[in-house]
Amino acid sequence: MPFAPGATPSYGTLTTPTPYAPGATPPYGTPTPPYGTPTRPGPGVTAPGVATPGRGGAGAWSEQVAGAAAPGAARQSSPAVVPRPQPSAAHDILCVNAPGMAASGPDGQLRGQSLHGFFRHGVRTLARMELRLGGVEPLPLQGTLTSVAAARFLGSVRAPGDLDPDPALTVERLRHADGAETVTVRNTGARPARLPLEIALGTDLGQLTDIAAGRRSADLPGQVQSSGLRWAGQGRAATVSARPSPHAVLAGAGVLRWDLEIQPGARWSVDLQVELEAPSTGRPPTGRGPGVPLPWSEPEVRADDRRAARLVGRALDTLGGLLLADADRPTDLYTASGAPWRFGLTAADALWAARMTLPLGTRLAAGTLRATARRQHLAPQQPAGVARPVEGGTADGASSPSAVGPAQAGSAPGAGGSGGAPAAQPAAVQGAGSPSAPGAESGVAAQAMDGVIPGPLRHGGPELPASCTATEATLLFVTVLAEAWRWGMPRAEVAELLPAAERALGALRAAVAEGPVGFVTDLGRPAEERAARPGPARCEVQAQAHRAALQGADLLEAFGRPGAAEWRAWAAELRERFREQFWIDDLSGGRPAAALLAPDRPVPALASTLVHLFDVGLAAEGELHEGLLDREQTRLLAQRLVTPELDCGWGLRTLSAKSPRFNPLGHRSGVVRVQETALAVSGLVDAGFEREAEILLEGLLEASAHFEYRLPEMYAGEQKVADCPPVPHSAACRPAAMSAAAAVHLVLSLAGVRPDVPSGRVATRPASTAPLGALELTGLRVAGEPFSVRVSRIGVAVVEEAPSFLQLAAS
Repeated sequence: MPFAPGATPSYGTLTTPTPYAPGATPPYGTPTPPYGTPTRPGPGVTAPGVATPGRGGAGAWSEQVAGAAAPGAARQSSPAVVPRPQPSAAHDILCVNAPGMAASGPDGQLRGQSLHGFFRHGVRTLARMELRLGGVEPLPLQGTLTSVAAARFLGSVRAPGDLDPDPALTVERLRHADGAETVTVRNTGARPARLPLEIALGTDLGQLTDIAAGRRSADLPGQVQSSGLRWAGQGRAATVSARPSPHAVLAGAGVLRWDLEIQPGARWSVDLQVELEAPSTGRPPTGRGPGVPLPWSEPEVRADDRRAARLVGRALDTLGGLLLADADRPTDLYTASGAPWRFGLTAADALWAARMTLPLGTRLAAGTLRATARRQHLAPQQPAGVARPVEGGTADGASSPSAVGPAQAGSAPGAGGSGGAPAAQPAAVQGAGSPSAPGAESGVAAQAMDGVIPGPLRHGGPELPASCTATEATLLFVTVLAEAWRWGMPRAEVAELLPAAERALGALRAAVAEGPVGFVTDLGRPAEERAARPGPARCEVQAQAHRAALQGADLLEAFGRPGAAEWRAWAAELRERFREQFWIDDLSGGRPAAALLAPDRPVPALASTLVHLFDVGLAAEGELHEGLLDREQTRLLAQRLVTPELDCGWGLRTLSAKSPRFNPLGHRSGVVRVQETALAVSGLVDAGFEREAEILLEGLLEASAHFEYRLPEMYAGEQKVADCPPVPHSAACRPAAMSAAAAVHLVLSLAGVRPDVPSGRVATRPASTAPLGALELTGLRVAGEPFSVRVSRIGVAVVEEAPSFLQLAAS
């Protein structure tokens, strides 16, 4: 999502007014920023679309950070500005093949308005491509995606002088997100067609962030090249070449012209290629290269409910279009957050996508973990270079825990420091060894932020201030590493990433003492800022921290690192405090608070973020970890989720419809977010509340059919009405990595496959109600080898293919 032009974000605050309630004063005195405004810069990020040299800076173009202050930099207010209107993409046809995309209306014409055009590396390489045949635009007949990366547009034209009411000429446009387009004119009439084909072209070479914020500069003048046109400006250049070459090129008007003569029954085609000559950044990430396999298996899904197979197939197609190769290590693939608004790495979104696709292999998880670890904030005293983990031991050649010294202490809640050596030292903290050294100020801040994985702000809704996704990403990093290890990620790869997980646990430890006593607030702000302006302890953050503590303890224990017992003790204390202080009694039996401002100040909002309480995480022997709620509290929450105040019939609203601040189009005040509903379904099944899970599952499946099984990031939380489809949201990413991965998770989780490769076991605990009917999943991956399971209509699972070294646990 775009931010308000001119806004200067800082850690935790924005000085610009919120576009959601003009003039309103957000709670706690913290202005609520626009949804998705990034304010936590990764190492090396300085300005929109610009990455500084050095490790960690490459690929920062995609993080879309605007004016973000470097850690420790002075925080200055900027003048309030009125947010510009955001162009709508709700009904655009968007082709995506990262790092390229193309957007147009259903007629296929690129008119330079809104987000129309071809984009590459965040630059609009072509804004206008308007086709006319015989001086008229084809009558649009159909425009549709054929895959996430390609679209087909079909139009018709009446031949001049043709008295037949049926059109004799059809125009087909096959478009690919990489910048290729083929235009084919067919003559189905009885006479030869002699008429000109003209394609008007133009571009501003604008940045996607500027275009998304409503800023549109004038088209640049074109120059004739051998087979098309070229434009240059703003340090960039783009070309359009055509085969066959045009008969005439009008550079001033930006028009390519062919004089056609097409015989009856014949066709004529031209291939157009749009290219960006020089990217706008030094080393942007690229897409998955030719010949590079997908980082997941391609499963075959067969179910009585045929919607399941279509949903999984199109979700994986969507994820494939969002794959990026990290500039620092091109073999590491991760998913861009979504298009068009967040077409780059957002650590939390990428980690969620990797976690939800673990049943298809661990390659995506491994690449995502390594890419996010390279962006993790590191303390200045950490030695530069690549860590050399020792199997079952410590990093940098330390032969025993005592040899690690302060680096190991971050493993335990009561210790200081952070664990292990970094994979690479960010440019932002190099040379910051003393207060007088250059960059010492940012080094002090980096010390305070040690272990945090940077992330943008996320809109908090009307009840709470914006939250930083750095908190979610940092905690999720530990979970993804632990669960990838259970699914069979090679031990050496896990050991390589373990120091980063220890640093993440160290960041959690450092934040425990802030805010309401014993609860976790915001890891994305330095300690001094948290102390000066305490934030709320959010319900979902406690669930994520509790899961990270338990799964982190599993990793530490398995790899011979200290701190496991302390983390388990801390998690037990958190459970006790949570059940006492977060639970609100009411006439319906009670519910968790959305957040806690102080021990006696709960926020009573009923929100979809409560579903994170069901996401307890994979444990040893195919079991699940204990959650923050007791059994009775879990039952009451499960029943509350499927009441009409939260379940609109298409999924869970982000805020109860009974709230006076409910807005069915509000990002955190009423929309349906696909990921949270999918988490609720799998979590309810795991907790034994299958009737409630089936209700939410049916709503999401029915909604997916209306979106052609390509679920957007979110849609309106309007109450379901017979014969009316769900209402799209104009600001939703579509495609979006989290919603696509959530669709995969929604179906695969119903088979209940729970591996523990390190212990040589795999369990299957399917939904006993078999909500999809008979379900057969072929082509899953456990420990890198094929795994297939079949679930009968009465919920009995039979494993039909599995690695020979795994023992099958009883269902």
